[in-house]
Amino acid sequence: MFSPPYLAATLTFAVVMFLTGFAALAVVPTLPTAARDLDGVSLFPVVAGCFVAAGLFGGVLGGHWADRSGARRPLALGMVLSVLTLLVSASSVSVWQLAAGRFVDGLAAGLVAVSVTTAVGQAYPEHLRPRMLALLSAGWVLPSLLGPPLAGLVVQWWSWRAVFYGLAGLTALPAVALVLVLRRPAPHPTSGPAGAAEVPVGRPPLLVAALLSAGAALGQYGASGWDSRRLAAVAAGVVLLAVFAPRLLPRGTWRGARGLPVTVLLRGLTSGTYFAVEALVPLMLITERRVDAVVIGAAFTASAVLWAAASWVQGRLLQHVARHRLVTAGALVMAAAVALAVAGCSGGLPAVTAAAAMPLSAVGMGLLDPCVTVLSLKHSPPHRQGHTTSALQTNMNLGQVVVLALASAVLNACLAAGAGPLGGYRAAFALLLLPPLLVAVLAVRARGD
Repeated sequence: MFSPPYLAATLTFAVVMFLTGFAALAVVPTLPTAARDLDGVSLFPVVAGCFVAAGLFGGVLGGHWADRSGARRPLALGMVLSVLTLLVSASSVSVWQLAAGRFVDGLAAGLVAVSVTTAVGQAYPEHLRPRMLALLSAGWVLPSLLGPPLAGLVVQWWSWRAVFYGLAGLTALPAVALVLVLRRPAPHPTSGPAGAAEVPVGRPPLLVAALLSAGAALGQYGASGWDSRRLAAVAAGVVLLAVFAPRLLPRGTWRGARGLPVTVLLRGLTSGTYFAVEALVPLMLITERRVDAVVIGAAFTASAVLWAAASWVQGRLLQHVARHRLVTAGALVMAAAVALAVAGCSGGLPAVTAAAAMPLSAVGMGLLDPCVTVLSLKHSPPHRQGHTTSALQTNMNLGQVVVLALASAVLNACLAAGAGPLGGYRAAFALLLLPPLLVAVLAVRARGD
């Protein structure tokens, strides 16, 4: 990766992922304070969720753009938008402006994530891709150690606005440098599957992607309350997701067809489970088990470090193991992590039992997530790698929206039935056992040989 032909690309992508991780991990802990100061606590689900909704559109736009003209331009635009959206959020005078800033940030994140993955497929031979993806995962380690505590200190001693302004200044110069570096000619795409034909890339389904993003946003708005207007928003969001999601995914995704479709399905199931664990475990620990926030912060930090460590292990020490077998192993580790979360809902066990679910789940993701990406690129011809990474990004966001929504629905249903908070969380976590177990069964369909 650091040999002369790849050195510039490796350093550029590593810096991009470092800045992306630092901004993401520093901004998220700041959002509740910002929403409170802007009198928008009831709309916090919109502020938090519109990022994922916009990421759906940004991923589709970036993937098709990368197929047409290479990954350089969508990556550069994503970095520039990242700076602008931080300024929009920093100057917010209402919670809706803050939500708009987060929406643009999600668009930028979708462009960057898909473009970087596509660029890895275009710039590196197959045997270097697992190591490069591991390096990109490691780029989140230092931000995970520094981002949240520094943001917390700035908010406490100064203002939440200073966090956004400071991140904009930190990102501006590297963004400009990235634009200049990416003006160089793009590397020749690596070879794809034998017999792949050069098929002209069609126009991106931007309207479909926009409607899908709208459906996700409506669902998040509906989660902010239970009146008739919000329930109608949930219903409209479900209809939009059901109608338009299949149009952005490979045919056969929902039934786990062999090859590329099942890799896209695996990404959605695993990312949705991990996102739900990261959301619900801290909520349960803080509200029901009265765990200190410092313990939650330590769990988040441990998760980032162990994800990167597991990703390094699969890229370096386990590079000769079949990728689909590592996906199975990672999924079983995630299932064990969810089982810890279920056990941690018992008042007779220490709260750290549930807290351990977060870093253990990250180990599973570190093992399997780069493998899913490698398998998807292997099943994709070079002229369709942007489309492939776009589909992965789309289903990742859909998985996060849908799995968390289902787990939350189970939790709320149990609470309404009088099961008690811990009983509701226990049922919700039990539901989360299903996706990783399904991944463990389906992984063999993604084998690359």
